[in-house]
Amino acid sequence: MNIAITFRHIEPSEPVKNYALEKIAKLQKFLRQPMQANVTLDMERRIEHVVEVRISSGSEHYHGREQSEDMYASIDKVVDKLERQIRSGKGASVAKMRGSPRVGEVAASALAAAPAPDTEPED
Repeated sequence: MNIAITFRHIEPSEPVKNYALEKIAKLQKFLRQPMQANVTLDMERRIEHVVEVRISSGSEHYHGREQSEDMYASIDKVVDKLERQIRSGKGASVAKMRGSPRVGEVAASALAAAPAPDTEPED
């Protein structure tokens, strides 16, 4: 696991750096291969704190960007966003590996198995 943190337009501080490292490191448990993360902590217009994270793990790549008035809140939001991305991608790949049918295949087989409605009116 390799996490690189870059401060842009803001003074580097150890508490923010340690908080970001701790939060991003927790995402490793959702990934199969060791991750490499690039975290950019930026300040725009003197009031907006922007956090941008790029994660690579094997052939999988994830990206998240959040901004708010608080750096810690931005970090939390971007970690939640990346966790959702990783979980949804992992769920799709697990379903594919298990050989489960796709939604379109299930719908087509359900339509084919349904009995045809009678079109003749009854007297």
